Amino acid sequence: MEDLNPFHIANKQFARAAEHLKLDLGVREILAKPKRCLIVSIPTRMDDGSIRVFEGYRVQHSLALGPAKGGIRYHPNVSLDEVKALAAWMTWKCAVVNIPYGGAKGGVVCNPKQMSRGELERMTRRFASELSLLIGPDRDIPAPDVYTDAQVMAWMMDTYSMQVGYSAPGVVTGKPLPIGGSEGRKEATGRGAHLTIREAAKELKIPPGGRVTVQGFGNAGSVVAKLLAAEGWKVIAVSDSQGGVYNAKGLAISALLEHKSRTGSVVGYREADAIDNQRLLELECEVLVPAALENQITESNAARIRARIVAEAANGPTTPEADDILFNNGVFVIPDILCNAGGVTVSYFEWVQDLQAFFWDEEIINEHLGRIMVKAFKEVLGVSKSRRTDMRQAAWVLGVGRVAEAQQIRGLWP
Repeated sequence: MEDLNPFHIANKQFARAAEHLKLDLGVREILAKPKRCLIVSIPTRMDDGSIRVFEGYRVQHSLALGPAKGGIRYHPNVSLDEVKALAAWMTWKCAVVNIPYGGAKGGVVCNPKQMSRGELERMTRRFASELSLLIGPDRDIPAPDVYTDAQVMAWMMDTYSMQVGYSAPGVVTGKPLPIGGSEGRKEATGRGAHLTIREAAKELKIPPGGRVTVQGFGNAGSVVAKLLAAEGWKVIAVSDSQGGVYNAKGLAISALLEHKSRTGSVVGYREADAIDNQRLLELECEVLVPAALENQITESNAARIRARIVAEAANGPTTPEADDILFNNGVFVIPDILCNAGGVTVSYFEWVQDLQAFFWDEEIINEHLGRIMVKAFKEVLGVSKSRRTDMRQAAWVLGVGRVAEAQQIRGLWP
């Protein structure tokens, strides 16, 4: 039976890259394990006066290239192994786009959809106070992730600032603009994914106008859909956590976004038929964008994927067993550690702006993002061709190689 534990998957992917690189065994041992794992209890006063204790995590995987960087997610299924995997993927992601960060991730086991704004704020502030052992502008910089947003980051920044006694906007990224956020940050993950899709389509000689399906019509997925539609691509199906919609003639993305804003879901959109997530993944199309959670394309359904390009806007949507099937079937996979790296890239820009107290226009942000994403894509493609391997392995070889080199240069202390 296929092992869907995300940390086991991350380690399997790392082992493949390490073997490919013939990595020193000592360095391999260091990079296979997270540097630090913090588990905290988060007592929170609920609206009815009762106390509920949530469990939270923060994992720092590697600091070889710089301070730790990674999101915070609120979800009922958060686990320590999931957070460890996401932290490791962040390490390699930062290295692939060549920005000076190590990888980290955090999470709280909760269902934010069943919590009031006051309960979320009290839980977030208590969690931030517990994380103050690790986080800081020069140590570890959280960001939004699944079911967290700019407001959650504002509460975390304010809590940390109250503890140190001065305003510290650089402690988190993904903040609202009035308190040190960056232009272009909200759209960055989707915009970066769009840039890699455009480069992949050029490589495969697929002209704009093909069919696109998007699993996960949240922040990243909706931006990808909007940008591709603006270029003439036909987005035929999208889904969110409640269900999906399909129209073979193409969906009107602006109208669909307005429907979701009004109702909270794409479900019920009148100009389309209902479709479930599994059927959406298996539709014939030119571009499939998994933009939801991990383990969506597995050994059990990979053979039925009929997309020419799979662009992983989500983290870990494809298992290693599924990867082999997709590669053998000629599917061009843009791996997560490349495809969705636009988010951490613009987070890096936000951090730099906060440290300098000098802010850039969105045009400059998008110009820098485009340059970094296109360069990273071409570097990964170059490794893929020179080593005669798929894009996933190429991205891992590039990322792991850079971190391993830094680790070896720094050496061990003492």
